[in-house]
Amino acid sequence: MAKTNLDLGLVEELLNKTQAEIEKMAPVNILLVGKTGVGKSTLVNNVFREQLASTGIGKPITKHLRRISKEGVPIVLYDTRGLELSESVQSEVRKEIFQALEENRKKGPDEAIHVIYYCINANSSRIEESEISFISELSQQVPVIIVLTQAIGQPAETFKKYIDDLNLDVIAVRTVMAEPFVISEELTIPQKGLKELIGLTFDVIPSEVKDAFNNAQQVDIERKAKAARSWARRYVATTFGVGFTPIPFSDATILVPMQITMMAHITAIFGISLERTSIASILGAIGGTSGATYLGRYIVSNVVKLIPGAGTIAGGIISGGTASVLTTALALSYIEVLSFIAKGEVKGEYPDLKNIGELMRKELQHRLKNSDRDPDMQEMLKQEKAADAPKESLVKKMINKLKR
Repeated sequence: MAKTNLDLGLVEELLNKTQAEIEKMAPVNILLVGKTGVGKSTLVNNVFREQLASTGIGKPITKHLRRISKEGVPIVLYDTRGLELSESVQSEVRKEIFQALEENRKKGPDEAIHVIYYCINANSSRIEESEISFISELSQQVPVIIVLTQAIGQPAETFKKYIDDLNLDVIAVRTVMAEPFVISEELTIPQKGLKELIGLTFDVIPSEVKDAFNNAQQVDIERKAKAARSWARRYVATTFGVGFTPIPFSDATILVPMQITMMAHITAIFGISLERTSIASILGAIGGTSGATYLGRYIVSNVVKLIPGAGTIAGGIISGGTASVLTTALALSYIEVLSFIAKGEVKGEYPDLKNIGELMRKELQHRLKNSDRDPDMQEMLKQEKAADAPKESLVKKMINKLKR
C-alpha cells in the first residue's frame, strides 16, 4: 500500500501528551551557593539540559538571590551572588539565603529547596572558617553536597581530603571538571565527576521529584533509559497482560492511543524537546500515516510476521500476548532512538531526520525478530508473573507456542 501524508494529528497528540506528563512532575529545586567565578554557570550548563544558566529566565527574589527556570524543564535553580565581597555583604547574603529557605519551606513541598550544591574552586585550596560555619548551618536545614569545581590534578584531591577530614555534616565532597579543559593541542583534561554528582543527588532528593531531576539532567543518559524501560514494562504488563480482552484485527486502532500515551511518557522521562518533524519521522517509520486506524492495522499486519514463528494473526484476533510483544518492542525501540538523540544533543549534534526514521525502523525489526530471547522481554514476563502468580502470562503462552 502506498503511503499518504503523515497524519499530523498523531504528532500533535504525542506532543500534547508529553507536555501534560511533564506538567504533572513536581519540580526539583536546587540552591547553588558559591563565590562569583567558581564555575556555577558552567556546572549548571553541563549537568542540566537546555543550557539553563544561559537560556533560563532569571528572576531576582532578593538583592543577592535569583530564581532560574525555563518552561518545559521541571527544575528551579536558585543562584547566589556576593559571597566574594566584604564581610558585611557576605552576612547579608547568608541572611537572605536562610530567609529564602524558610519562606520556600512554608510554601509547601513544590517550592522547598531539596538539595544545595556548595561550590568551591578546587584550585583555591582553601576554605575559610566563615564558610565552614555557613556550610554547617545550611546542612542543618537541607542536604548539602560540596562541589569542588575546576578540579585539576593532585592539588584538587589533596584539597578534597582536607575538607573530608573536617568531618562536616554534608552528604559528600565531590571533585568535578564540568567541561573538558584544553591545556594544549596535544593535551586536554576530560570532563569528570558529573555522573557521580548526579548519583549523589538522586540519593538525597525526595522520591516525588526524582522524575523531574531525571528529566532535567543530561549527564546520565543510561539512567533515563533504565527508568523508561522500567516504566514501559510496568505499563505493558498492566495494559496488555492478564485480563486484557482480545480484540478483532479490524479494531486495531484502539492500540494506538495506548501506544501514543506510552511514547509520550517515555519522551517526558528523557526530557528531549522533540520537534514536530522529528516525531513525524519516527511515527512515519512505523507506519504513522492516514491516522490512528491505519497505524494500528499497519503495525499489527506488517510487524507481527517478524515475531519468530508467528505467521499471521490467527482468526483476525489480537491477543494480549501479541499486543504486549508489539508494544514492548515499540517502547524499547523508541527508547534506543531517544538515547541516541539525547547523547547527540549533549555534544551539540542533531541527527538527520532520515537517519532517525531508519534507526527506529531497524530497532523495531530487530526487537521483534528476537522477541523470544530479548532480556527486556523476559523481564516483562517476570513482572507479569509476579503480578498474577496463579495464572500463566499470556505473553509467555504465546512465545512458548511460537517455539513449538
